[in-house]
Amino acid sequence: MTQPRRYEAAGDSLSIDPVLVTGGAGFLGRRVVERLLASGHRRVFVARSRDFDLRRQVDVRRLLEISRPRTIIHLAAVVGGIGANRAHPGQFFFENLIMGTTLMEEARLQAVEKFVAIGTVCASFLEDSLWDGYPEETNAAYGLAKKMLLVQGQAYRSEYGFNSIFLLPTNLYGPGDNFDPESSHVIPALIRKCVEAVDTGAPFIEVWGDGSASREFLYVEDAAEAIVLATERFDGPEPVNLGAGEEVTIKALVTLIARHCGFKGEVRWDTSRPNGQPRRCLDTSRAAKLFGFRAHTSFDSGLRKTIDWYRAGILARHRDDVPAGWAGGETITLPQDDVRGSKSLV
Repeated sequence: MTQPRRYEAAGDSLSIDPVLVTGGAGFLGRRVVERLLASGHRRVFVARSRDFDLRRQVDVRRLLEISRPRTIIHLAAVVGGIGANRAHPGQFFFENLIMGTTLMEEARLQAVEKFVAIGTVCASFLEDSLWDGYPEETNAAYGLAKKMLLVQGQAYRSEYGFNSIFLLPTNLYGPGDNFDPESSHVIPALIRKCVEAVDTGAPFIEVWGDGSASREFLYVEDAAEAIVLATERFDGPEPVNLGAGEEVTIKALVTLIARHCGFKGEVRWDTSRPNGQPRRCLDTSRAAKLFGFRAHTSFDSGLRKTIDWYRAGILARHRDDVPAGWAGGETITLPQDDVRGSKSLV
């Protein structure tokens, strides 16, 4: 029988072990697994989508029976940028909804002690205004599917005493991100465009919208730190934002990435394409108060690391010496293990 991959670290087992991380081989999940091991957690299991399809109840049940976790960190998701969300709203809604609800129900039935659910910031900036208004159209299906984890967790806490927490990270970025132009988010998409324009001598790049929208970005390693801190220290019912507290417009972001990539050509704004959510900047005071998280990677530093990683992969590819974990962001590698890490992070 196929087993979930198990990782062990030296030291005494902590009270939340064993920990099952869904999506644990993906962009964020890999960092969470590394952080758990570095923090002394001895038994960390990572489920693989080729072995356990989290959309199927029988696979979810089998996974939990094999790994017997005390804690589940649910990172698996079907994700993408504005284009992917517009093209596949039905898929994004159904698959994210069914994975989350099935996994939490089976966790309850098998007496898992703690469930860490990851949502998405698709409308509000303060946690207490999470339900104010309908999410921005391009992100609504995905965002509402993820919000149901909060509803389910609070309902299960009320009726069954089930311990579920709900974290809301802002846009993530960093080395190992998905650079596929069909499904990537804004930072890797812009980095790829600028690098390719420099390498080919293209006189311009094209960017969706008019540049007026703003975003907040959180470096992936900071996000992993926040998730592990919350897993170890926080057991409350209220949702908690995870962010860096720094807002940047898309126009300023394009200028910054172009400068770091060495692109000096024209930026053409395609105003027939959507801007997405007009603004995104979080109040992160609750995370600092409840489990001591504050982001420490500056945006400029994080961008430089991400661009350097992407460029290093291009150079290595030309030498037929591609480093582990590089395929334009489509592949992430854990020790002795190649995994898909683009659209599906299951």
